[in-house]
Amino acid sequence: MAHEFKIIRNDKLETYYEYEDIPNEFEHLIKFAPEIPPEPHTEEQHEEIEAWQHKFKRLMEIELASSN
Repeated sequence: MAHEFKIIRNDKLETYYEYEDIPNEFEHLIKFAPEIPPEPHTEEQHEEIEAWQHKFKRLMEIELASSN
């Protein structure tokens, strides 16, 4: 399984497989599916998993800003 992120930008559905490739402007976040490694997790994996919460929040802020 790989990461998968879908957004709507300029009325078109776009798919990204790397978080860093997602543009800083879009209208809607449609799918946020980071790859989570199977358990048990190492401490490093726990840190990576926790970072996804912040990344999701950032994308939601972009979406909210586009609606203003």
